[in-house]
Amino acid sequence: MVELTKGRAATSKATDDLEHRYRALLERSDPTTEAWLSEQLSHVRTLADDLPDDPRQLPDWAAAHAQRVASEHAAYLEQRRQGAPRRYFQNRAQALWFLQQVAPTKAVDGAWLHGTLWHWRDPRFHGLIRTFLEELGDGDLRRNHVLIYQRLLSRLGCLQSAPLAAERYLQGTLQLALGQHCERFLPEVIGYNLGYEQPPLHLLITTHELAELGIDALYFQLHVTIDNAASGHARRALECFTELGQDQGPAFYERVRHGYRLNDLGIDTPSLIASFDLQAELLGALERKRIYGQCMHSDRCRLQGRTINQWLAEPGAMPGFLDALQAQGWIKRDSDPRQSRFWALIDGPVAAMFGVFDAYEKQLWHDWIAGTWQGAAMRRVPPGQWEQALQLEEEAPGEAQAADMAVLIEAMAGNRHSTPQGLRATRAFIQATGLMSGGPN
Repeated sequence: MVELTKGRAATSKATDDLEHRYRALLERSDPTTEAWLSEQLSHVRTLADDLPDDPRQLPDWAAAHAQRVASEHAAYLEQRRQGAPRRYFQNRAQALWFLQQVAPTKAVDGAWLHGTLWHWRDPRFHGLIRTFLEELGDGDLRRNHVLIYQRLLSRLGCLQSAPLAAERYLQGTLQLALGQHCERFLPEVIGYNLGYEQPPLHLLITTHELAELGIDALYFQLHVTIDNAASGHARRALECFTELGQDQGPAFYERVRHGYRLNDLGIDTPSLIASFDLQAELLGALERKRIYGQCMHSDRCRLQGRTINQWLAEPGAMPGFLDALQAQGWIKRDSDPRQSRFWALIDGPVAAMFGVFDAYEKQLWHDWIAGTWQGAAMRRVPPGQWEQALQLEEEAPGEAQAADMAVLIEAMAGNRHSTPQGLRATRAFIQATGLMSGGPN
């Protein structure tokens, strides 16, 4: 399954004011979220899924899923060896856009399992808890998944993205809600985890193509390995269902299936990537910038008889502005951007418009100008570069033994575990419970 979905549109209620609910859940428990989560579960009861009717067949189902993904990935790699183009990302700008679109979900990686921490004394929950702790990197800032993704966006200049559609917050909100209401929705948490931890084909392809575009794919590669069906999170998800639910009866399993289907709400990852429109994104960026730049230019430069300030003063004029830049030779499409006079204005530390466009916006300009030109050299980020000079602070002697468990668990909620306090709390929780990597001591 995927962090976003498999291709079914959510209802209008599901996307109503999602960003507000998402941010409220990050900061505190929202009093209306339990009812909201019940609404989402009511919706998915009408959907189908691919789980077997007999839960005893789940191991065979998981094995078949892993085999199918492996076979399809092998076919993809062979197609690429035969000269096929990238399946997902036509250019680097599309990849940067995708990374920003899924950021709200990546910012709460593992949050659906947060409520299991309260059951640290029950060995049946240890598999789910270990999965959660591994999402948190066991309190190591080099391995905390949220921090890895934040560092990736920071290096790419994409921390401050354009406003996102409400639906982009749907899966993150679901994960936060499940984590905060685990007691009532434990079967659904188990089902959601079962679906989310099965490595999908798009994860393998995304990892491959991001690396091709010079983007450090460590976050995605990490999930290829840690979620593997042989011994990773996918395998553990099955074992946790066996330990907590296999003998609970048909009603419990039906609720597990409803939780599994929550993964299907929203838009699936391949469809999301395919929805990218390079020119529309560039025009959107220009329209947002327009109001800030309409009084910042001199009247010496004119395009099609109009000053730059006049172009920028008119809402909706940006398509004509792009046409005017081309008509007067400032931009030469489908060629090396360095051959365009406009690119020289925005690229480089001594460029006249240095700093006007952020890294993502410059990539939009670059790829829109380059068009069909195939000579663009992509900057590659050496794998593991992000780890350099990262050091953990020393743990205070006796901290874990004296810590209050409720305080530690609260510090590990949402994405607070990625703060220095949250990292310390994670390590203290592991020390206090004995739930070290590899299992309880």
